[in-house]
Amino acid sequence: MCGIVGYIGAKDATPILVEALRKLEYRGYDSAGIAVYDGENIVVRKAKGALKELEKRIAQDVVHGAMGIGHTRWATHGEPNDTNAHPHINESGSIAVVHNGIIENFAKLRSWLQSQGIVFRSQTDTEVVAHLTNYFYEQTFDIFQAVKLALEKLEGSYALAVICKNFPDRIVVARKDCPLVVGLGEGENFLASDVPALIEHTREVVFLEQKELAVLYSDHVDLFNADGVKIIREPYHVDWDVGAAEKDGYAHFMLKEIHEQPKALTDTMRPRLVRDANGKAVDIHFEEMANPDMWRNITRVVITACGTASYAGQVAKYAFEKFARLPVEVDVASEYRYRNPINFNTDAFIVISQSGETADTLAAMRLAKAQGARIIAVTNCVGSTISREADDVVYTWAGPEIAVASTKAFTAQVMCMYLLALKAAHIRGLLVGDEYEKALAELDAIPAKVEEILNSQEAIQKIASQQFNKDKIFYIGRQFDNAICMECALKLKEVSYMHSEAFAAGELKHGPIALVDPSTLVVAVATQRALFDKIKSNIVEVKSRKATTMVITQDKTGYFADSAEYLAIPEVEDAFAPILAVIPAQLLAYYCAIYRGNDPDKPRNLAKSVTVE
Repeated sequence: MCGIVGYIGAKDATPILVEALRKLEYRGYDSAGIAVYDGENIVVRKAKGALKELEKRIAQDVVHGAMGIGHTRWATHGEPNDTNAHPHINESGSIAVVHNGIIENFAKLRSWLQSQGIVFRSQTDTEVVAHLTNYFYEQTFDIFQAVKLALEKLEGSYALAVICKNFPDRIVVARKDCPLVVGLGEGENFLASDVPALIEHTREVVFLEQKELAVLYSDHVDLFNADGVKIIREPYHVDWDVGAAEKDGYAHFMLKEIHEQPKALTDTMRPRLVRDANGKAVDIHFEEMANPDMWRNITRVVITACGTASYAGQVAKYAFEKFARLPVEVDVASEYRYRNPINFNTDAFIVISQSGETADTLAAMRLAKAQGARIIAVTNCVGSTISREADDVVYTWAGPEIAVASTKAFTAQVMCMYLLALKAAHIRGLLVGDEYEKALAELDAIPAKVEEILNSQEAIQKIASQQFNKDKIFYIGRQFDNAICMECALKLKEVSYMHSEAFAAGELKHGPIALVDPSTLVVAVATQRALFDKIKSNIVEVKSRKATTMVITQDKTGYFADSAEYLAIPEVEDAFAPILAVIPAQLLAYYCAIYRGNDPDKPRNLAKSVTVE
C-alpha cells in the first residue's frame, strides 16, 4: 500500500514522479520515495511523512534521469520510517522495487534468503521481492525472467514495478489483486495505481488484468499473461477532465465533493430515467445490464461491501424489501468468505465498491460467482477489477473522488441501489402505473433538494462550532434512518476523530444509554413519519440525562422543536429520505474536523482504496 507511479522516456523523471505521487495522495500514506536511474546507478530518495518531506530531501540532493519509479506507502509490515519506506533495493543497489499489497509468505522467504547470506535492511515484506528478484537475476541475467520467476514464489497480493540498472531501457511491472494502470504516451510511457496520476500526460491507458505483466519502454509497451506469453489489448480512452481532480477554490476536496453531490446524483440517475414526450420519468433503463428481466427469477438479494459502501448496502436492504419484496442479506465483505456462505443461482449478488479494487469485496465476489450467483457490481471506476469480473456493472457517475472519506461516491451508490430496487419492483409487477411514476418523480427531484440543503450549510457550521469538543456523539434512528446513521457516525469519526457511534433508537435502553451524560451529543435522524412518536420518546430519554440533542428531520411542523435542536431537510418520500439526511451529517463531520485542526482530506491511518486484506 498505497500508490505506485513510474516513468520512462526522454524527460527528467524526478518531477514527473513527484507530481504523480501528489495526485495519489488521496489514497492515504505515511511515507514516500522514488528510485531514478541517473545514467550510471539507481539512486533512491525516500522519507517518512508527507510528500513535502521527500521533496525537501530531493532538493538537498537532486537526482536526474529519464527512468524511475515512485511510491507512497501505507504501513503494513514495519512502522512508518525512512528505512521501511519504498523503494527497496537488493544488496548491490542494482535492482529497485515498489510494491502495493501484502506478501503473505514473506517470513518464509525472508528466512530462506537470510540462509543464503542476504542481509535485510527493513522490516517490510517488499524487501523480500527485491532480493528474490536479484536471486533469479543472477541465474538468468534477464530482469523480465527474474521478475517472472520471483512472482511464482510469492503468495498474497501485489502490484509491482521493478527497475534494473543493467536494463536501463525498461520497467517491468506485474499485478495480482492490486490495481495497476499503464499510460501510453508519445516517446514516453507511464505507470500508476490510479488514473488521476496519469491524465496530465495521457488519456490512453491499459488496465492490467489479474496476474498479468508488462514491460514499459520509452517507445512501446509489451503486455504478457502469467505464462509470459505476449498479448494484445486495445487501450482505454479516459474522457473525464483533469480539472475534476482539482479543488476549484474549495478549501478541501471533501468540501468540494460534498458540494458536487447534486451533479453526481444527476449524472448517475438521469441517463437511466426513460422520459415521455413531456419530459416525465416513466421507467428506468440500465443500458449496461444485458438482462434486466433477471429480476423475475431472483429469489434473494445478497449485498456485500466494506465501510461506507456497506452502509449504502444497508439502505438498499430496506429499499429492496419495501419495493421489490425480496429478502435481502447484507454482509461485511471482510467477514463474508470466512463463514462458509451459501449462494444459489437465483441470487442477485450485489457488490458495492467505490474504487472497484477493494480486496475483501473482490474476494467475496469471486466466491459467490464460483457458487453460481449472478454478480452485479456498483462502482465508480470504469475498468476496475470488480467491474471487469462482474456479470453486470452499474457505474456511479460521481467523477473522481479525491478525499479519503467518501461523500459523493456514497450518495451515488445509494442512488444506484434505489434505481435497481425500483426497477426490480416494476419488473416483478409490484410497482406499476402512477405509483411507479410517482417514485421516479421523487428520485428525479433529489439533486435539487440536496442543493437546497447545501445552500443552508451555515446552520450546520454553527452547530459544529458549538459541538466539536463533545466527548461522545451518538446517532440514533429507526429503519431507513438507522441505516443512514451508521454512515453518519462513520463520517464523523473518520475525519474529526471524535468518538461517534450509531444505534438503532429502540436499542438505547438495552445498554447504550448507560454512556449518555452531559458530555454527549445525540443526533436523532427522524425522517420516517410513522415512527416520529417513537423517535421523539428516545430524544426525551437522552435529554433527561442532560445530553445535547439534535434532530435531522423532514418534518416542517416543529414536532421535535421542544426536545432537540432542529435541522430540517426538504420533504421527500420516506424511503428516499436517507440520501438527504446524510448531507447535513457530512457537513457536520467536515466542520468538526476543521474546528479540531484536522485535515479532512487525509485522515490519519486511513487509505482511500483498501487493496489489502
